[in-house]
Amino acid sequence: MRESLPDYPWDAMEPYLAEAARHPQGPLNLSIGSPVDPTPESVREELAAATDAHAYPATAGTPKLREAIAEWFLRRRGVTVAPEAVLPTIGSKELVALLPFLLGIERGEAVVFPRIAYPSYAMGAALVGADAVAADDPAEWPANTRLVWINSPSNPDGRVKDIAALQAAVERARELGAVIAGDECYAEFGWEAPWDVERIPSILDPRVVGTDHSSVLSVYSLSKQSNLAGYRAAFLAGDPELVEKLLTVRKHAGLMQPAPVQAAMIAALADETHVSDQLARYRARREILAPALIAAGYRIEGSEAGLYLWVTHGVDAWDSVAEFAKLGIVVGPGHFYGDDSPQHVRLALTASDEHVAEAASRISASL
Repeated sequence: MRESLPDYPWDAMEPYLAEAARHPQGPLNLSIGSPVDPTPESVREELAAATDAHAYPATAGTPKLREAIAEWFLRRRGVTVAPEAVLPTIGSKELVALLPFLLGIERGEAVVFPRIAYPSYAMGAALVGADAVAADDPAEWPANTRLVWINSPSNPDGRVKDIAALQAAVERARELGAVIAGDECYAEFGWEAPWDVERIPSILDPRVVGTDHSSVLSVYSLSKQSNLAGYRAAFLAGDPELVEKLLTVRKHAGLMQPAPVQAAMIAALADETHVSDQLARYRARREILAPALIAAGYRIEGSEAGLYLWVTHGVDAWDSVAEFAKLGIVVGPGHFYGDDSPQHVRLALTASDEHVAEAASRISASL
């Protein structure tokens, strides 16, 4: 199995990292989405208070955490779920990569994901030997599909699926007898109409599924909205029977979120002020970086939500990566996100205010 896995794609960035490091004013890494802003003080306080964690934590999460997750879904996503229909996970990447295994998907069965997508969806299929199928159109999903991943807002291109698109996806997945999972980790960050004022819809939105959550899961992470990437704080919700089955497998596998992290999550889910503050930070960075890219001849596509600018200059992505590296700026090539984006690069808004401003300045000066 390990011999069949591809090389880790980011290893190919080493020459460009070296080129950027030679810039006289130093490198600016806008290629990855790792938060740089402070973790909320209230969250850190709860983490510290919970460090006497001598007993094994519950895989299901504490009752207080499950209640907090259910309350958050209703308040922020407009979704009603019971506390028994939610489950904490050790970050969302773990779940994305392991969900095919947790569902018992095997060779000869298919995992479907977007054509432009975060590579971990395909890796989850590879880990169990299943077919990895990149297809956006539900009509193209094969008869052997067992799991469908929807990513809205999308990483890397920031596109959002509206209610009609989500309805069509759920309907087709159910026709195939497949589980459908919505990766919604960027749902708090909408920039362009209508998502700058409207709530980005969840796959569990009652306008999508009514009250029937069968075979549907919503996946969310606190890494982006609360700067908790280092905590590995994420969760899922949806079909109660499916959640119970996943819980059983996770118990056997020892997939337990640490007790102090569970306590910290409760604090993060209850505090909306820090989320609004983070939204403002990312908006300010976007308003600095986007105009500089446009003035330099880059076309921004999608990017109506999420934490990235998805841009193209009409040339191969590696050529754009090289041009940015000459400016001391590291960006992510579209090749990492599937075969449909060979001329795009991704720039993250998760760099510091100073680095984003300096990147915009270097791009403008290059004109």
